[in-house]
Amino acid sequence: MGLKSNLHNLKEKYKGKKMAPAFNALHTFLYLPNETTHNGTHIKAADDLKRTMNTVIMALVPCLIFGMFNAGYQHYLALGEIEASSGFLGSTFWTWDNLVLGVWQVLPLVIVSYGVGLAVEFLFAVIKGHEVEEGYLVTGMLVPLIVPVDIPLWMLAVAVVFGVVIGKEVFGGTGMNILNPALTIRAFLFFAYPTWMSGDKVWVHGAVERDQMIAAGENLDAISGETLLGYYAKAGQELTVTGANGAEVVTTYADRAAELYSLSDMFWGLIPGSVGETSKFLIIIGALFLILTKIGSWRIIVSTLIGALTMGLIFNGVVDAGWIGESSKFYGLMSVPFWQHLIIGSILFGAVYMATDPVTASQTNKGKWIYGFLIGFISIMIRVFNPAYPEGVFLAILLMNVFAPTIDHYVVQGNVKRRMKRLKVKTA
Repeated sequence: MGLKSNLHNLKEKYKGKKMAPAFNALHTFLYLPNETTHNGTHIKAADDLKRTMNTVIMALVPCLIFGMFNAGYQHYLALGEIEASSGFLGSTFWTWDNLVLGVWQVLPLVIVSYGVGLAVEFLFAVIKGHEVEEGYLVTGMLVPLIVPVDIPLWMLAVAVVFGVVIGKEVFGGTGMNILNPALTIRAFLFFAYPTWMSGDKVWVHGAVERDQMIAAGENLDAISGETLLGYYAKAGQELTVTGANGAEVVTTYADRAAELYSLSDMFWGLIPGSVGETSKFLIIIGALFLILTKIGSWRIIVSTLIGALTMGLIFNGVVDAGWIGESSKFYGLMSVPFWQHLIIGSILFGAVYMATDPVTASQTNKGKWIYGFLIGFISIMIRVFNPAYPEGVFLAILLMNVFAPTIDHYVVQGNVKRRMKRLKVKTA
């Protein structure tokens, strides 16, 4: 009680001073406000912005912990130091070595994300004289989960500064931004440093080291670091791998993907990819948690998945009709069974944790259905028509962030017109 009392006294001391927003942010992070209202009628509820942000973070923590284990697992698997795990509960996955390596690689991403992002938030709060909002609490956790495990920390720091300043602060801070800050950071990294955000050397820690070992004559027959989307994008192309007897075997990328990863691996998350996107099982658990706590919009999540499945069905129909041949560079991802699009990339993670951002998403119920459907639809379109980088969910969400106010405007205007029409009928 003494420490709390002293902190409240310090809060009064700093009141009106230049550094007051920074001190108040630290104070309210640890304690509830000590002011109470006495007059008037007020809405009483147990939730506030801080609790809302903490709820989303709780939904993300399982993905973070799994991502740490998977980072270590994919590394040792690529180097041939362990055997492929026998499923989600396999003995070679949930090991101390995997966790230690994963923590060593992923935890710095979390520290840089929060450290740099909050520093920018505090700086703007002090300069502009407003309180520090809690909006970056979720963004800071999302950023490490949507980047490759080996992204250089200085690149991440530069991207975070760009995303917070350009994606949020220039619009007025939390609640005023039109673009999702985490995806703004992701987009900056992709366009500014494309070689660190795509290809087969960025998704598995030690992929470059593995190539050097192969060049030195070591016999390694494990994953190369390519994601499933990368394999399917080059489905018809030939690939030379080292067989069990040490001989080189020529196969195709599609056949190689089938050899390395089962549908079970795709669902549970035992595949290369961004830190938090691989385990569809944990993403679904997080989605149910957000829906039950009424933090995430089930309409946006469901409509996004419907849009993705619809576009996948259209592409499957094009392939089945024979309108596109196996020689086409689009054939690989077009021929993927439509439902598999939900488990081979980050569309599910984007639908649950990104598209549902209450600030940048549509606000009307009908608008949420339209908004989510177009995100899923456009995501699969970009995935198929951009074989160089077969993942388009972040671009689709950012695009629909821009159009969300327009969607809501026409939904509201449509409601107004229908009510005016009913009013005219009644008064006629």
